Amino acid sequence: MTRILLFIATNIAVLILVGIVTTLLEGYLANQGIVIPQLGLMVFAFVFGMGGSFVSLALSKWLAIRTTGAQLIEQPRGGAEQWLLETVRHQAQAAGIAMPQVAVFPSDSPNAFATGARRDKALVAVSTGLLEGMNRDEVEAVLGHEVSHIANGDMITLTLIQGVLNTFVLFFSRVIGTFIDRVVFRNEQGYGIGYFVGTIFAQLVLTAVATVIVMWFSRRREFHADAGGARLAGTPGMVNALKRLQTFQDRAQPLPAQMAAFGISGGRGGGLARLFSSHPPLEERIAALEGRR
Repeated sequence: MTRILLFIATNIAVLILVGIVTTLLEGYLANQGIVIPQLGLMVFAFVFGMGGSFVSLALSKWLAIRTTGAQLIEQPRGGAEQWLLETVRHQAQAAGIAMPQVAVFPSDSPNAFATGARRDKALVAVSTGLLEGMNRDEVEAVLGHEVSHIANGDMITLTLIQGVLNTFVLFFSRVIGTFIDRVVFRNEQGYGIGYFVGTIFAQLVLTAVATVIVMWFSRRREFHADAGGARLAGTPGMVNALKRLQTFQDRAQPLPAQMAAFGISGGRGGGLARLFSSHPPLEERIAALEGRR
């Protein structure tokens, strides 16, 4: 499964890059007789771990628009866009949040996503394929799903979880690297090759574990968003929307990798791939709405 949450994908890239650079920097400083104390290392890990997550979140709307080619609806250009705005406005009021920005992005596949750093300054975007391939009851349910993500605060919650995990990855990878360097390679001065190799390897392994944890939470939030969509637009509409998405799975055009986990569809594959999937399978989501799960 290659669909990864926007800020998770960004954070992993930033984490690996920062990790390599700081590993080399720490080794250089140690060879000069400068050793970063454990408390200082934790502060460093917290600043970079949490900072990377919140930078990703702050840029999420801008990146979403750039990567999908979405066009914000400032003035409705027809009845469909007017209906889209009114539906989102009604659902936002029912969910107790401010009116999100609404956009349409070009894609033949039916899809939609929500993003934004704040509940009251969010973005909801739908694909042209969604508007053309679903009836209005189904589109309304999809919009309710995305509005529920915003109302539930999923973006900020995932950011906090990712930030905490990033912090521990940065910290413990260096602790493991130091242990390998001192105990296995018996290096007693500065940081040797054992520290560099051990830290980078540990960081890659711990990052994979952290991603599995975040993906588990992401899958849980999809069930909650489906339930929210059912409350806002009716259970039959939400079930029918998910069933309609099933008919497009074999020929679906995925969102860009940075945005895929924000989309409403996803969750194919089992086994190891399921651990890294941001969405549960559609059949499980339908079963949950129908009370069969």
